[in-house]
Amino acid sequence: MPTPLTRARIVAAAIDLIEREGADAISMRRIAADLGVGVMSLYNHVPNKAALLDAVAESVYSRIEFTDDPSAEWTARVRVQARAFRQIAHHYPRSTMVVVSRQLRSPAGLLPVEHALATLRQAGFDGEDAVRMLRTFIAYIIGSLLREVGVTPTFAPVPGQDHTPHADPALFPEVHGLASLLGECDHEEAFEYGLDMLIRAAVVRLQEVKEARAAGEAGAGGGVKGRGDAAVAGSGGNGSARG
Repeated sequence: MPTPLTRARIVAAAIDLIEREGADAISMRRIAADLGVGVMSLYNHVPNKAALLDAVAESVYSRIEFTDDPSAEWTARVRVQARAFRQIAHHYPRSTMVVVSRQLRSPAGLLPVEHALATLRQAGFDGEDAVRMLRTFIAYIIGSLLREVGVTPTFAPVPGQDHTPHADPALFPEVHGLASLLGECDHEEAFEYGLDMLIRAAVVRLQEVKEARAAGEAGAGGGVKGRGDAAVAGSGGNGSARG
């Protein structure tokens, strides 16, 4: 008995094809061929290619495993969330590119975003800073993924390949002197180093925000107090004149 055609099967086939050949290989006809069904039968479950790519992104997003502890320090929560996104990106590197290219509005797509924004807002960031922080962390994770899968081997060599730069020391003394370091990379260590730098910068930014907020509140309070003192002084002066 043939396996029934379902939306889940179609999406799984699309993810498998993307991981093998990239998102450009996706077409309704190609998916139908891979599943051994007529192309028109797909439209009973997925209306078009755009909807299929949205479904791929949502499926990948929904597989992110959060072990977030709301009672933990916000910096620890950010680390957990960043590592969870990186882990799913490692499992589905090409599909992750689809994820970041789609505007997701489903619960599955919005849940990781909600987790990240809530963590940053609870830490004390305002809305604008929280959104900027989220985008910065995502950009870093995606950039790290591209490096790790060998898209940018010049800056981080692929394991098993010799990418040691051979530079003229007279023209490129720093590259020549650091050639051995440029020719090797521990991706896990490099990711954690960059993540730590980002979190340290976020901590500094949060402190700046809190100080600016406190200064603003102090200034506003001082202004009110100053106006009150002036009113009292004015009242006292008028009373003396009348006396």
